[in-house]
Amino acid sequence: MDKRYTLEDLVEIIKRLRGEGGCPWDRVQTHASLREAMLEEAYEAVDAIDRKDTENLKEELGDVLLQVVFHAALEEDEGSFAIEDVIAGICKKMVYRHPHVFGDTKADTADEVLVNWEQLKKKEKHITTQSQAIKEIPMALPALLRARKVQKKAAEVGFDFPDARRAMEKVREEINELTEAIEGSLGTEEEEFGDFLFAVVNISRFFKINPEIALTKATKKFINRFEYVENSALSEGRKLSEMTLEEMDLLWDEAKAKSLSGQNPNN
Repeated sequence: MDKRYTLEDLVEIIKRLRGEGGCPWDRVQTHASLREAMLEEAYEAVDAIDRKDTENLKEELGDVLLQVVFHAALEEDEGSFAIEDVIAGICKKMVYRHPHVFGDTKADTADEVLVNWEQLKKKEKHITTQSQAIKEIPMALPALLRARKVQKKAAEVGFDFPDARRAMEKVREEINELTEAIEGSLGTEEEEFGDFLFAVVNISRFFKINPEIALTKATKKFINRFEYVENSALSEGRKLSEMTLEEMDLLWDEAKAKSLSGQNPNN
């Protein structure tokens, strides 16, 4: 029977890897050097969730946990805090932010819970203005998600478009400004393109669409259709680099037609 390891075992393994006679790579790591790994492991866990791959999710959650324990170990070496403090902190936070379970606050719906959560979060972080709440949104978030969160925070105090139609008009306005910047070589193309993307994210909120997920699906669809175009060309003994754009567009239209008719389950 396989040994049943515990969180304490993982903590001890990391300590040994970082101790005298341990692993040269583990011993030189810092928060900064592990930053990308933290992001990658979180994304890989999300990917397993999206694919409904339970076995892979178990593995990826382990990788995420490793990152948490490793970062805590770095701080323990500096005498700042240990993994026990991390656990204590999140336990206290969960109890504090769930007074409807651990206290006498009333919250019968998920929406009421979220309202209470945000109020308690502001109190906990001493946030007194909505600008402060917006600035609390992490810079490291993917840009589309951060834009959505910023817009949502602004909307909480009524700073928002009245409806989706007005949000669509704003997108058209931004397209015109981007076109003017490009055609006039004004040097503001990047800024106007950013404004355009920000306006598009506004539309996603009105239709409760996660822009990050929507773009991920669109990218996947593009890859699948591009693969169809290339495979079709190869089946005729041709390379894409040898074809005209018009010829590739015809194959693209075939791929799109097959997708819409359900012949291509991967879209």
